[in-house]
Amino acid sequence: MPRFILLLFAALFLTNSVALTCVCHAADTIRINGSGTALDMMKPLIKAYTKTHPNMRIMMEKPLGSSGAVKALLAEALDVAVVSRDLKPEEVIQGAALRKYGKTPLAIVTEKNVRRSAISTKELEDIYTGKTNTWQNSEKIRLILRPLSDIDSHILRRLSPGMDSAITSSHARPGMIVAITDPESYTTISKTPGGIGAASLNSIISEKLPLTVLSLNGVNPSLKTLASGAYPLTKEISFVTTAKTPPVSRDFINFIFSAQGRAIAEKAGVLVSAGVAEGSKTH
Repeated sequence: MPRFILLLFAALFLTNSVALTCVCHAADTIRINGSGTALDMMKPLIKAYTKTHPNMRIMMEKPLGSSGAVKALLAEALDVAVVSRDLKPEEVIQGAALRKYGKTPLAIVTEKNVRRSAISTKELEDIYTGKTNTWQNSEKIRLILRPLSDIDSHILRRLSPGMDSAITSSHARPGMIVAITDPESYTTISKTPGGIGAASLNSIISEKLPLTVLSLNGVNPSLKTLASGAYPLTKEISFVTTAKTPPVSRDFINFIFSAQGRAIAEKAGVLVSAGVAEGSKTH
């Protein structure tokens, strides 16, 4: 066989080999979803990870919420769920495994033009029950609620016995605005004159939200006040996987739990749990 034909075959073989290699790398995809709060934390982490893993594709659509993401994970429609609540017994039975990561303050926030910088538990109770329905300048208070089953509603209920009953009362009031997801909630608050509601600190930082963050009973929501226990409203962030979670997804989770990942998360407003360590790998 002539030499030039041998060289041609060799070139074609090498070209096809490179093409196959590229196809394999391009197939490395991680599908992630969860609560809006958790997904806002994921954005800077994904950006940092893909800088050093340019062939990795991380898919993260609009938030399904914690429950929706766990269902999708168990149905093998996701590789990783990032949630703001503990797992239910039936989810554990079906194979879901939770690994706690950190927490962020759930802040009381208002639309930018509301002339307030602080609020008390009693004032919140009166706003939620409708006893107080105008701000000091006589502007109408427009309360943005979350569904009764949402974790934010449960967190607010734990603030006081009065707040527990006020949350129930607020949903019985006619004409109330109920935001289903975290992004829907903080977007609605920011665009509603006189709006008030709750948003996680990490979302406020990561998304640069045009909201006024109120101190609660004289305590500002921050990682410092959260760590000391002075600030009472805490939103957890955890990762959920199954035995079928692929190795590339576990490698990404290990990065999130590494020293670099923890530093990125804390800069974004998440207090990473003290037990989280770089040496604790997922397998």
